[in-house]
Amino acid sequence: MNKRIVKIPRHSGLKVFKKGVQSLSRLTASEYRDMMKIMVFVVDGLYSEDLSNVYVKWNEMYLLSRLENFKESDLQDLQKAINDWGNIFIKLFRDFSRSNLKFPKLHSWIYHIVDTIQEYGAINGYTTETYESLHKTYVKIPYRLSNKKNVEKQIMENIRCRAIVMRNRVKKTKTPVAFTYTAKLFDFNFSEAIINEHRNNPKLNKNMSKGFAKFIDCLNSYLKLLNTTSEDCRIKIYSSVTLKNSAILRAVDNFHDRPWFSNIAINMNIEELSDYQTDNGICYAQTLLITEIRLPNKSTS
Repeated sequence: MNKRIVKIPRHSGLKVFKKGVQSLSRLTASEYRDMMKIMVFVVDGLYSEDLSNVYVKWNEMYLLSRLENFKESDLQDLQKAINDWGNIFIKLFRDFSRSNLKFPKLHSWIYHIVDTIQEYGAINGYTTETYESLHKTYVKIPYRLSNKKNVEKQIMENIRCRAIVMRNRVKKTKTPVAFTYTAKLFDFNFSEAIINEHRNNPKLNKNMSKGFAKFIDCLNSYLKLLNTTSEDCRIKIYSSVTLKNSAILRAVDNFHDRPWFSNIAINMNIEELSDYQTDNGICYAQTLLITEIRLPNKSTS
């Protein structure tokens, strides 16, 4: 097997286990996926064409099963891929099984997984990761701290003490809001001509120029939320702002001889999640302009 792995041509995304597969005492999920990619080449021509096909069909089925969103056509494709793989798998290995492959998991996968996805959503959301991490925190670590006598009582005492300590440490989190603006860069009454003038200023950093290019659309969206217009709107642009949580946000083309445009995390509105690529509801962005907007008869924004 190792000799066949060595003969596989190198390619981006294909991991070849240099020390041999016997060096893997416990395969992680990532290593299982790496094995799936190369096993097609390992078994090719080794026994029968069906043996190669069962790995090919498995990979096709596995890729479809890992989709995060399913359309009706995707579910039909997945069911077909499952049936194609299942037919070859059962044909190959049924005679080597005492139960003729009558396994509950196999039956559930072939006949019920598509219905389950329709009812509960993508199977990527089914995970034991939460409970595995809790097992480490609430069982393994307290057990190691015990003297291995009357273990359950010691584990419970350890967890109770930790909960008391954590309860005293936890503070109510607040959404960061502007506290102090510093180093004013521009101060002007709003007009598209002035914005375009700054946008085309060759002395400005490209990030700040990009900020001016996007500014009018962003301002219009903001004013629309307030149900007001840009008439007599006063714009002030700063190089930095200190938030109430003491964090400093910067958008300046020269801070100690280097440009500094802070990266930020944005907690997205649940209605907009499908419009963006998010990480558990969080989007990441770069600050291009820090503005203070003053509107007639309205408080500072």
